Amino acid sequence: MSSAESPINVVTHPFVFRLLQVRRATWLTPHMVRITLEGESLAGFRSDAADDGARLFFPPDPTDASWVPTVEGTQVVFSDEHPKPPNHEYTPRRYDPEAGELDIDFVVHGEGSASNWAANAVPGHYLGISGPRRSRVVDEGTVDWYLLAGDDTGLPSIARRLEEMPAGKPAIAVLEVLNVEEEQLIETEADLQLVWVHRQGADGDISDLLANAISQLTFPEGNVFAWAAGEASSIKAVRRHLVERGIPHQRMRMTGYWKRSIPDWDHHIPVEES
Repeated sequence: MSSAESPINVVTHPFVFRLLQVRRATWLTPHMVRITLEGESLAGFRSDAADDGARLFFPPDPTDASWVPTVEGTQVVFSDEHPKPPNHEYTPRRYDPEAGELDIDFVVHGEGSASNWAANAVPGHYLGISGPRRSRVVDEGTVDWYLLAGDDTGLPSIARRLEEMPAGKPAIAVLEVLNVEEEQLIETEADLQLVWVHRQGADGDISDLLANAISQLTFPEGNVFAWAAGEASSIKAVRRHLVERGIPHQRMRMTGYWKRSIPDWDHHIPVEES
């Protein structure tokens, strides 16, 4: 039985809005593109945890920088002439202060403001970003092993966490993608058991794919930190299964990033109910 004490410490950051530009776009798979951003205002950027959320603002005209808001306290204020553009939370995939680069990975699915912006991004295009406002940092000394699960939208956070994980740390990662072409190489020094699950050709309710795959696994002994993110109903099923297996809710963080029934939904809602 895992300890019921939470391993998470919350660190807050100063609120900053930054106007950045695309340095390059790199297609990782047929449906995921990595956008590398740059800009003088990137100096001092902070992202201390692998699941940090930064809010990105997508201007209707990516070549226009006249829409930039003012900052009042912890709020961005837009003018009547330039109303708030579509915006969504994304995970900072990599920040390199020496190179002055910030990577964000986007799932390109053919609809939605973020997907359309990323699919057409070229060097020089503008993007606004605020945050992360806080980081939920895991105390490694209180975690014996990790369970990580998610679909394409949760993959950037999971891949980053695995890359940053201490050498030899036991970890299980269950990743749901469309097919084998959407699988990515993940570099890590962790003692990793990696399971890929494919939606294409799957039988039954695809909202159960992650939970069903996890149910086939044998868990190590010791204190776990379980993290999952992706389509809300899928993550709810994962949480329900973990509760049934005796993992305390304090040892898990489950987040719904999107809903199949609501296009362009963006709330990042913690999944609590079983």
